[in-house]
Amino acid sequence: MQVAKARDVGVNSIVLFPKVPDALKTPTGDEAYNDYGLVPRTIRMLKDKFPGLVIYTDVALDPYSSDGHDGIVREDGVIMNDETVHQLCKQAVAQARAGADVVSPSDMMDGRVGAIRGALDDAGFQHVLIMSYTAKYASSFYGPFREALDSNPRFGDKKTYQMNPANYREALVEVHEDESEGADILLVKPGLPYLHIIRQIRDNSPLPIAAYQVSGEYSMIKAGGILKMIDEEKVMMESLLCLRRAGADIILTYFALQAARCLCGEKR
Repeated sequence: MQVAKARDVGVNSIVLFPKVPDALKTPTGDEAYNDYGLVPRTIRMLKDKFPGLVIYTDVALDPYSSDGHDGIVREDGVIMNDETVHQLCKQAVAQARAGADVVSPSDMMDGRVGAIRGALDDAGFQHVLIMSYTAKYASSFYGPFREALDSNPRFGDKKTYQMNPANYREALVEVHEDESEGADILLVKPGLPYLHIIRQIRDNSPLPIAAYQVSGEYSMIKAGGILKMIDEEKVMMESLLCLRRAGADIILTYFALQAARCLCGEKR
């Protein structure tokens, strides 16, 4: 099991992203809050086997939506913000009920952090943290992940609710909103192309900052290594170091196991 291998080299935090069968996908994504769905079952199984494991979950509708969007889509193609937030609150509570330590709204709907905080508190989960995707850009670096999970939008794109890569000022607006609504951790996604955003948020918020080194970043380094164009291990470690240097306290990366093994080797 990958979790056991990760814990052996000191990685004790994981993030769960589901690949949901098409038969369970609906326009409103109701499977997202099924207590017996894939994510809650996985959380319970992992907590039973590894009680000290820290589990982060993804809060968004796109894995469960037949439309492939992070929110509920109106007939005219508009994403319905408030109706989506209602679903996200139920999803976050279901994940907390299963044992999640940190819920991570990645949907980019307005007001969702405050609504989720209220829903968790009302359900008795005041101890569950919220890692908000504060600056999530409408990036082309997400391709390999979306292909793997079959979560590409069935029509249109996500530019109406994810951030414009050319806009850095909006990140500060989102920081202030998420802080005021009760976020515990602020996340920037993607990572390496947005180092200045990480630094900007680090300089303007006392909260922990997370950076997500996304699938496109990971795949380019892997491909370059396979083609012998770069030294994969050195570039991997440099890329992670750069995220830390920019101000990230937490890094989400597909290199976690490989990087941890490298660090353990260096210590020996």
